Parts: sequence; structure tokens; C-alpha cells
Amino acid sequence: MEETMIRKIIEIDEEKCTGCGQCVTGCAEGALAIIDGKAKIVRDMFCDGLGACIGHCPEDALKIIEREAENFDEDAAMAHVRATSGATPHGCPSAQVVQMNCATANTAVSQSSPVGSSLSHWPVQIRLVPPHAPFLRGAELLIVGDCCPVAIPDFHSRHLQGRVVMLGCPKFDNADEYVAKLTQIFSQADIKSIRVLEMEVPCCSGLSRIVAQALANAGRDIPCVKVIIARTGQTQEELTVQPMAGLTRL
Repeated sequence: MEETMIRKIIEIDEEKCTGCGQCVTGCAEGALAIIDGKAKIVRDMFCDGLGACIGHCPEDALKIIEREAENFDEDAAMAHVRATSGATPHGCPSAQVVQMNCATANTAVSQSSPVGSSLSHWPVQIRLVPPHAPFLRGAELLIVGDCCPVAIPDFHSRHLQGRVVMLGCPKFDNADEYVAKLTQIFSQADIKSIRVLEMEVPCCSGLSRIVAQALANAGRDIPCVKVIIARTGQTQEELTVQPMAGLTRL
């Protein structure tokens, strides 16, 4: 029987947890996993109680508490990490390996005449576009999770024509930097409309939350919709995005 003691350990608020998996990738000891759509502690002995995972949670669903738990066993935790390395069934859904059926997914479309690029400007990454860029003034803005274009065979003709595009990844990039940049743009660029493309995986949903927070910060009511894209390229649904007034963090 494993020794237990009263010690610090992570607690997860399942009401707040969306199952995005960002805490899982932020835990070097492999103590967390997504099980039945929620983050859970795999085993108490794998959690060191230091809380490195807390800063990765966009929903403020994690905190450190003190309770009776197995002693932290670093050797056992590292053995667990090595044993599960490369296995993703309980990790972030965006990292799960999926084999597409090429007979039905993203099939090449025959076109009667060559189609050119609809890209009208550069740069395109959110981190690199300056808020004062002239192409932003009066723009119909397209904010895209950077996995979307490779899933959508007709991305240029269906989504990009007539729009100014900005690409980003809410999972790997800094959400606060995105909020600050978009707040500046919404405040000063007279944006006419916003269209947000997100992949169906939960972590990509942070992009529309970032946009909503920036709209609230800027005090702007710009028409905004988000379009959820399946990994096979189809549009799953379109939803209106409202400013998130009163949020203190993402």
C-alpha cells in the first residue's frame, strides 16, 4: 500500500473544465489526462503539486489544494511518461492521430480554369501584423486558426476573397498578446466585419474567445461570426460571437 500524507496537489473544477487538454501538455510528469471530456488526475503519485499546469488552463479550472494523497514519486512519474510517450487517446484532442479516408475527404476538385491566390497582403500571422497596417483600414477581417486552410480545399474562393486574413494558433501562441494586438486593431482600424474560422478540436475554440475579449476591451460591436470547420473540411456550424464583457482572463 502506498504511503499517503496531507500535501499540496492539483484540484480540477469539472464545471469549468472544457476538456481542451492544454493542462495535459503542460504537465511534465504526465499526471493529467482527458477522460470522458474532462481533465482528471491519472494518479496522485504523479502530481508534484507545484502547479505548472495552472497557467496553461484558459478557463481557470485548476488550483492547488491540500488533501491526503499519495506521496509524489518522481521516478514513477517519469516511468509513466516514458511508457505513454506518443500515446494520445487521453491527451489533447488536437494531438490525436486520425487517418482520413482519402476517397471522401479533401478530394481534389477539377476546375475549368486556373484560380489565382486571393491573398491581398503580407504579413498574415497575428503576431506579425502591425495594428496600423493600411490594409486593415475598413477591412472585412478573416481570423483563422492556422490548421484550417489545409483542411479546406477551396479556402481561397470560399473564405478569403475580399477579406483581410490573420492566422494564429490559440494553443501554442500567447493568448494575452493576441488579445492586446486585436484590441488595438478593433479600436483604431474601423473593421467592418469579422469572420473567425476554427477547427473542431476544443483548443482551437480559444480563438473566438480571444476575439470576443478584444471586442469587449475595445468597446466595439463589430458584426462577428465564427465558423467551425471539421477536419474533413466541411463547415459544421456558424455562430455569432458577442463581446465578452467582464472577463479577467481567458
